[in-house]
Amino acid sequence: MANALLRAGGRALVSAVAVAAVMSAAPAWAQDAAKPAAPKKAQPAAAAPAAPAANGAAAAAPKSAWVKLCEKAPIEKKGPDGKQVKEEKSLCLTHHERLDGNTGMVLVSAAIREVEGSDKKSLMIMVPLGMAIPPGVRAAIYTKDQWAAASKNEKIDEKALKPIELHYALCHPAGCTAETEATADILDQMSKGGGIMVLAMNAAAQPIGFPVPLDGYNEAAAGPPVDNKKYAEARSQLMQQIRQRQQQMAEKWKEDQLKNLPLDGPGAPPTTTSSTKAPAAAPAKPKQ
Repeated sequence: MANALLRAGGRALVSAVAVAAVMSAAPAWAQDAAKPAAPKKAQPAAAAPAAPAANGAAAAAPKSAWVKLCEKAPIEKKGPDGKQVKEEKSLCLTHHERLDGNTGMVLVSAAIREVEGSDKKSLMIMVPLGMAIPPGVRAAIYTKDQWAAASKNEKIDEKALKPIELHYALCHPAGCTAETEATADILDQMSKGGGIMVLAMNAAAQPIGFPVPLDGYNEAAAGPPVDNKKYAEARSQLMQQIRQRQQQMAEKWKEDQLKNLPLDGPGAPPTTTSSTKAPAAAPAKPKQ
């Protein structure tokens, strides 16, 4: 997946990311939005595994799912004659990835995109399909103290937040990505912050909240890129575990349904009880 994202070139790159839970409290502009995104109790979201560094050295236990992925990719730009030409440059994504533990569905993603030779970086956030496109996405970076307070259901001073407006740039089967320029102020807030609260409007015009923790972001952004192949293998193993869990859940559901079938329902096996009367014997034929 990472390679496909990086090959997207100069267009918006999408990071498949999901969240484990939504903060139960947020400032007034996000508080109601956070509630609908609360996960089911069946299974928490699964964090994508971190891959070893590009130099092959053994990696310590990851603090979070933030990783950096880099790859050469063709970039389209206008040549001196005004025509579109392709030029190969290095693209890097520092992104956070989590998946729904039951389905593997992408719930939310956040990524910083860097293009070789460009001073500008992009902040990209992906949310699931079904969101209203015109409103775009709104996000706010919480300080560590604000993030900790929100997790404890404590009130946050919304005036201290700096809302970030993002506009949708690309949709695909996994979700829709909105992006904006990652200014120096945004990058500074992320380096010092505790998390990002993301808001999107669904088709019913209801705000949905998605939190993205920032623990581990600085280490991933400042460190070397991970090995793409090993990261893909680790992610494939995670998806295999999710598929196995889905199969187990399906078998458990089938087993429960069979237990609840009525004994006298269509197709049920015949049963006998002590109160069941035996069929009457056939009358004897008269002797000739």
